[in-house]
Amino acid sequence: MAKQTVAEQYVDLLARAGVRRIYGVVGDSLNPVVDAVRRYDGIDWVQVRHEEVAAFAAGAEAQLTGRLAACAGSCGPGNLHLINGLFDAHRSMAPVLALAAQIPSGEIGTGYFQETHPDRLFAECSHYSELISAPQQMPRVAQTAIQHAVGRRGVAVVSLPGDVAGQKAPDSAAELAMPLDRPTVRPGDEELTRLMRLVDEAEKVTLFCGRGVAGAHAEVMAFAEKVKAPVGHALRGKEHIQYDNPYDVGMSGLLGYGAAYEAMHECDLLILLGTDFPYNDFLPRGVRTVQIDIQPERLGRRTQLELAVWGDVRETLRALTPTVREKTSRQFLDRMLDRHARALENAVETYTRNVDKHIPIHPEYVAAILDEEAADDAVFTVDTGMCCVWAARYLTPNGRRRIIGSFVHGSMANALPQAIGAQFLDRSRQVVSLSGDGGFSMLMGDFLTLVQYGLPVKVVVFNNSSLGMVDLEMMVDGLPPYGTGYPHSDFAAIARAAGAHGIRVEQPGQVREALREAFAHDGPALVDVVTDPAALAIPPKITAEQVTGFALSASRTVLSGGVGRMVRLARANLRNIPRP
Repeated sequence: MAKQTVAEQYVDLLARAGVRRIYGVVGDSLNPVVDAVRRYDGIDWVQVRHEEVAAFAAGAEAQLTGRLAACAGSCGPGNLHLINGLFDAHRSMAPVLALAAQIPSGEIGTGYFQETHPDRLFAECSHYSELISAPQQMPRVAQTAIQHAVGRRGVAVVSLPGDVAGQKAPDSAAELAMPLDRPTVRPGDEELTRLMRLVDEAEKVTLFCGRGVAGAHAEVMAFAEKVKAPVGHALRGKEHIQYDNPYDVGMSGLLGYGAAYEAMHECDLLILLGTDFPYNDFLPRGVRTVQIDIQPERLGRRTQLELAVWGDVRETLRALTPTVREKTSRQFLDRMLDRHARALENAVETYTRNVDKHIPIHPEYVAAILDEEAADDAVFTVDTGMCCVWAARYLTPNGRRRIIGSFVHGSMANALPQAIGAQFLDRSRQVVSLSGDGGFSMLMGDFLTLVQYGLPVKVVVFNNSSLGMVDLEMMVDGLPPYGTGYPHSDFAAIARAAGAHGIRVEQPGQVREALREAFAHDGPALVDVVTDPAALAIPPKITAEQVTGFALSASRTVLSGGVGRMVRLARANLRNIPRP
């Protein structure tokens, strides 16, 4: 039997680690690896148009499965394009192994054509980044990279010169000692006793949940019932905790809604469960706060803590709940639930009532109809910006749906690439990309990847010809929006020209039928919905400074001749401004 090349051994290791596809763009320094994939039964090469898309797609696959996913870029500019998607995967704790091909090994350090140093460049967005400069380093470097990505939940990068990839690998067997299951962490008895006392001493307890409550829904509900606690969530906790939750008071933060903010500020004890919620202005001061997290470096870095608890949310609550005294008063919980219901009636449904004749179409109306028409097990990928707002407020989780986006890194243009990775996992599962026109146009070339592979992704473009979230940010700072508009584009026509199914929607009465038509189509489809650029999200809590800035921006816009814009903005958002 012929000896394996370094490239063949690398591909073999990936396959043994469970990788089924590598996303990337072919280039000369990658040729030995791509050829090894061509000849390997059980792993595929997915040709994308841009390496950033490759990294986003791999990250989405890893987020949905929890298993290792892979991407690759050729030397220099090729692997540099990976970096944004890898940052997103790393900050999302998605196990991704990236191959950064390198220039010929003998030329490194000479200023050679396309020379970069990927082993240094990717250090900030990875747990491990190393260069294989000689065949003798295989398979140990690749194995170590896999173990870092899987064991520490994040990105690992292997840099590999093309000439080294084509050489014969050493005789040592490529064996994996890969961790398959993450261990559970339970706090010590002393910590649990201190936490129990804090809970028992408090009359009003609020829980605020992040992504770390995944798999702990039953435990959170049992604890909330025993201590009569309202349960709020951050955006990344929404899909894991909002469904089947009689204690739900909504979401806090810039995209928030409901009574989560009030519940966090009016309690005696706030318990942060598996969240690294970064927005300090929405966290209370002067409230006793406990944080429970499996990542010890996150404890206390956002707010002052009464107690930091290192542990899995599920295991901690399993140990804690039987020990705390059951609270008898529901007064605080019921008051927050009532406030939450009233807030929803005032804010979340504002644009979904009596809007069947409003032109341009309210984006909230589109999101509400999409929520009704999408499958019960749909995967939604969500662009950063206003699409995040509509997804947070209108998509209904049920324990089977998934909602992923660039929720920590905050990159534009993530939704379409992530939809590619999600759809490759299961062609029979409905995958819906909620794309803003800005984000979609940024990486629009990879719509052709959907067509090439016949991926039945449904892309819903919220086409308002502007960067709506940036508009709002400028107004809050007292600035008139500038540089945020786009010439109007017919994305449905572009989709049809690319060989996909494209539907243009300009009337609200067409929204439901257009979505049904797209979902029924056997292949990629794009629904281009012309939405109201004046529909801006108002946070659930507005500071005096924000109001002043918004008013100043409005006056500047009026003075510069934009009266019509501000009238439309006022009409679109008047009822959505929270009342004291």
